[in-house]
Formats: sequence, C-alpha cells, structure tokens
Amino acid sequence: MRDHPRKPRRPGVGPHSDVWIGRATNRTQWVLAAVGAACLALGVQLAVTSNWTSGIAPLLMSVIGCVAAGLLMLFGTLAFVNVAVRVDGDALEVRCGHMGLPRRRILLTQVVGAEFVPQVNPRQWGGWGYRWRPEQGTAVVVRRGEGLVLRLGDGRTFTITVDDAETGVRFIRERLHLSTSGAPAGA
Repeated sequence: MRDHPRKPRRPGVGPHSDVWIGRATNRTQWVLAAVGAACLALGVQLAVTSNWTSGIAPLLMSVIGCVAAGLLMLFGTLAFVNVAVRVDGDALEVRCGHMGLPRRRILLTQVVGAEFVPQVNPRQWGGWGYRWRPEQGTAVVVRRGEGLVLRLGDGRTFTITVDDAETGVRFIRERLHLSTSGAPAGA
C-alpha cells in the first residue's frame, strides 16, 4: 500500500526540492504567428480561387511564396513562444515551444559556474530564438528580462531567459556546491 500525502508536492518548490522548473513566455510572438497564418491562408486562397489569365507561372510563384513565408513565420515563431527549463540532480534540460523542440540537455558535470543576469535583451543576441554568437556563446532568448548564464568547462557559455532565474542559479550552485560568487566552495 502506498502512502499518499494530502497535498500534492509541486516540483521546484520548497527548500529541499530535487527539481527546479522555470518557464518564460513571449506573448508578442503570437502576433507574428498570426501574420504567418494569414500568409498561409492567402496562399491557399490564391491557389483555390484565382483565375489569372496571365499564366500559371505568376500564380504558382505567388502561391508558393505565400505558403513558404507563412509556414516559416508560423513555425519559426511558435517554436520560441515559450521555454521550459528543468534542473534535476544531474542535468539541465531546455525545451522550446509547445513541442519541446529544439531541446538541449547539459550535464551538471560540464557546468563550472552559474550567474544571474537581471537584463537579457534580444538585441544583444540578434533577436528571439536559439542563438549563437562567437563572442558571447549560445542562448535561448524568448523575451527581454532576467536570465541565467551557465559557464561550461570548455569555456563556452549558455544563456537562457527564464522567470525566477535567480532561484534557478541558486539551485544550480547548490547542486554544484558553488559559493554565491560562482567559485567552488572552500576555494
């Protein structure tokens, strides 16, 4: 027989939690997704109802252009409407969008430091999404605001915009036995 507690325990809550979960959402990207859906609908409407007399080539180019632009905008923005970060005892996992793709898993054994950044701006990284810049490292940026930066053992960094990033940094440091400055405890 199992003993079930009366109040369900939520992961990421409490002083001795084994898992920390953080999320971030960008509602303005829904506008871009709507524009992509409109382009897609326009391409379908052109394909179905058009009776252009100037030939099939202009019609085909218009339909393909609208459908391609619509699909790129729609799926490109929906992939980065939100991000979920999960840190457990051995790894940090980042999942983007509603399907969880792209996904990145970083073992905590590869992390040498974690820092809280109060303001991450998409302009710093060249926009929203999964970004790489040689001088800055890799980032998942879904909105402007607070984030956490992981310093990896190979010298690279990984930045994530996530709500309550400061708690996430403390959680990671506790797992790594780091002091509040990011250096190993006792060093």
